[in-house]
Amino acid sequence: MDSGYYAACTAMVTRTQALDTIANNLANASTIGYRSEHNVFRSVLADAGDASSESVLDQTVNTYGIMSGTTLDQSQGALQKTGNDLDLAIQGSGYFVVQTSSGPVYTRNGAFQVSSHGQLITAAGDAVMGDTGEISILSGKVSISSDGTISSNGAVSGKLKVVDFPEGTELTSVGSTYYSAPANTDIPATNSNVRQGMLESSNVNPITAMVELVNAQRSTEMMQRALSMFSSEMDKTATQDLPKVS
Repeated sequence: MDSGYYAACTAMVTRTQALDTIANNLANASTIGYRSEHNVFRSVLADAGDASSESVLDQTVNTYGIMSGTTLDQSQGALQKTGNDLDLAIQGSGYFVVQTSSGPVYTRNGAFQVSSHGQLITAAGDAVMGDTGEISILSGKVSISSDGTISSNGAVSGKLKVVDFPEGTELTSVGSTYYSAPANTDIPATNSNVRQGMLESSNVNPITAMVELVNAQRSTEMMQRALSMFSSEMDKTATQDLPKVS
């Protein structure tokens, strides 16, 4: 079968996957603490044999680009004032630590609240972790310093656990603005400050995302037309040329 058919088919699948990523970014453009995702592509050689035995032309024709995954954009989102004492934002690269039923996860969404048992929790009801475990909020006005120390009427309730990751650590979205990381990769954040009464908006740039969406849609449409042309050509060969072969 013509190598161009494989190339067009692979390109269309790749662009369709890219469309899903871009659409997800746009859908979360107003989600607090959301980190946008960027598509990562790599090339593969279609021939499973020894590529070194192929000519440069053959290798070029049979090499296709596929999407190998996504990577998180770690740039800072804008900080917005809310006036709510339990709304927290991180200025810097750190993450809050949250304990879920599946284990610890990390988030930049600091829209916290106090449970009926006096524990500091996320909007999803998961415990926000401190340096020594779950945090109990004492009655009275809550004050939170830039290093994450929480106090009520002068009495210290605990200190938020804010962590960072070595450069190159891959974080994976697990939904609800939660992210997971490889085990034992988190380290205490040293360049991050907690801002009380503020929330970090999504770092998605809607204009850039819309341009990416339009480009991906156009590329997908082009590959659809190319596949249609290859299919028509193969049908023609099958119905007109093959019967002539004696």
